[in-house]
Amino acid sequence: MAESTIITRVFPSLQDVDAQAWNALLARQPHATPFMRHEYLAALESSGSAVPETGWAARPVTLWRDGRLVATCPLYVKGHSYGEYVFDWAWANAYEQHGLPYYPKAVVAVPFTPVPGARLLAEDAATRQALLHAARDWCAEQGLSSLHLLFAAGEDMAASGGEGFMPRHTVQFHWTNVAPTLGTGVSSLPPEGALAALGQPGGGLAGYADWDAFLAALSQDKRKKIRQERRKVQEAGVSFRWARGAQITAADWDFFYRCYERTYLEHGNPPYLTRDFFAHMARHMPQHWLLFVAERGGHPIASSLIALSGDPGCEQVAYGRYWGALERVDCLHFEACYYQPIAWCIAHGVQRFEGGAQGEHKMARALMPVQADSAHWLAHPAFADAVDRFLEREGEGVARYLDHLQGRSPFRHGPT
Repeated sequence: MAESTIITRVFPSLQDVDAQAWNALLARQPHATPFMRHEYLAALESSGSAVPETGWAARPVTLWRDGRLVATCPLYVKGHSYGEYVFDWAWANAYEQHGLPYYPKAVVAVPFTPVPGARLLAEDAATRQALLHAARDWCAEQGLSSLHLLFAAGEDMAASGGEGFMPRHTVQFHWTNVAPTLGTGVSSLPPEGALAALGQPGGGLAGYADWDAFLAALSQDKRKKIRQERRKVQEAGVSFRWARGAQITAADWDFFYRCYERTYLEHGNPPYLTRDFFAHMARHMPQHWLLFVAERGGHPIASSLIALSGDPGCEQVAYGRYWGALERVDCLHFEACYYQPIAWCIAHGVQRFEGGAQGEHKMARALMPVQADSAHWLAHPAFADAVDRFLEREGEGVARYLDHLQGRSPFRHGPT
């Protein structure tokens, strides 16, 4: 019997792809995150956050076999490099200096979201590679300069190697609910289920019993620093409350957005995400959000929003996402963005807390360096060769940087 033919279709909107079929493919991926759910990506579009007017033109690539969706990915055609967190401004400048257009280009990514995870949703490895092949061919047909696969999972990186993409590595900082031991190496995304045993009987790894147990695993100077920073917030009269899912009220969301917007405006930029985007999250993905609100004198003054994985059978992960404050309090950022979420993760048995892109200051708060991966294809052969040489040198530097960071572990050596 002849093998069924795979048909490629590229749509002008996420709304044109069936949400149930998309999410069913996502559920099959070992490194699924809530940011790749159809509801999340569609909300970015329908809220006006990631749309052609803001430089993000969605062109989801899909593969079909016998009328059934077998693979898909969120591809965007872009006229700039904002909101990606894998920086290629130097490449764009080099193109411009040689009189060549770098934009428009294409990315397979989650807009404004530097969270590693599955990007190529497919039934198996062969279909995953076929999906990336189809996306690359479509970009070539459209005359786009390049295609970039950002913050990809290991399965996606394997597919990219087979299609001639160039790997690139960056560094993030993640907290795990188990103290590392002497000699622990730096890794990228953990294998499927590698942390799922945390806190489980017979799993061989036990999560921290409480906050004091976590502090006890740190070196003396780090314990002292954390206690001092938390004391400053407490002595300023600040307390915290948290709400999850449906417990987050409309007033809470409104206050959070005031804080979020203030943070961007203080840096001279409008926020990437609209208030309507978060309204979509409250309606369609409430179980994936955790809000911390700082209060002083009975009034809210700051907030931090954490995303949560939560699908049955998946590793439990918290993702640091957004924060903002209406009043200045020394060390409030550390308390809202690191200490409160970590304490919550310990109390609720969450296995990992991802602190987001960059920031080696996070190591002092026990977030350890991990490698995050991307892959890149450039249509122009000469520029592709030049970028390949650059990435080889850059990769050597990233490896040295990871080794350097690992030598500065905040954890005390020996039994914990």
